[in-house]
Amino acid sequence: MTLNSPVGLAAGLDKDGEAVTVWPALGFGFIELGTVTAHPQQGNEKPRMFRLINEKGIINRMGFNNKGSETLANNLQQLQDSGLWPNIPVGANVGKSKITPLEDAGEDYRVSIERLQGLVDYFTVNVSSPNTKGLRSLQAADKLQQLLETAQPAAKGKPVFVKFAPDMNPNDLDAAIEVVIAQGCSGIIATNTTNQRPDNTNRLAEGGGLSGAPLWAISKPVIKHILDQVDDRVPVIGVGGISSGQHAEELLNMGCAAVQLYSGLIFEGPDLVHRINAHLSLKH
Repeated sequence: MTLNSPVGLAAGLDKDGEAVTVWPALGFGFIELGTVTAHPQQGNEKPRMFRLINEKGIINRMGFNNKGSETLANNLQQLQDSGLWPNIPVGANVGKSKITPLEDAGEDYRVSIERLQGLVDYFTVNVSSPNTKGLRSLQAADKLQQLLETAQPAAKGKPVFVKFAPDMNPNDLDAAIEVVIAQGCSGIIATNTTNQRPDNTNRLAEGGGLSGAPLWAISKPVIKHILDQVDDRVPVIGVGGISSGQHAEELLNMGCAAVQLYSGLIFEGPDLVHRINAHLSLKH
């Protein structure tokens, strides 16, 4: 994929492809829709999102609330038919439906990828959200291999990325990385939100994934570890707590092919992406 800007929209903000035409205007070089599941689902009980104002962080336990991959496919088809399709890559982040047993996860992912094949430029297999029971167990090398063997062929050659959590045991992470590469996936996205709670974080007992500024110090060393393990065999997209041009520059200088953000928009405003792009153009 060719990117006009290495700054992309992370999954979670536009789950159902309702604002695809808006994101390029904010300066994004690529956008990732979803997370979308094979079955429509309401998500977890409310309240399920909490803003940590002082720390510029967010805790969420949304639970993949979305209208389902069939609705997303219909939305994208209508957009393409209307001639309003953006001139930047559009990806789909795919997760497991809550009602689907873990042993059938591969088939659940396959259904969504099959529905969206030909409508998006790449897929991300999300096995790292902390808000669907048991989902992170699919990051284990053996289970991940089974899942990819079932789901990946449905992409029919479109790039497939795998998104990892920042909370994995390093040895387990390394084994999972080797599966991703051996299966012929196109790359890795790191990292998702964290279950960790830094000492200065309010709502320490609140369940869910932590994102925003507090995630930066947790995700950055994990991204570095992944880059070292990958050793240029596949590209890595860095995400987790990016809120400035300096953050984006650090990850790109470390070796990331691109970066993504979402929570930073909440606290820094919608011109954040333009400011990051301007910073990067001045530096490079």
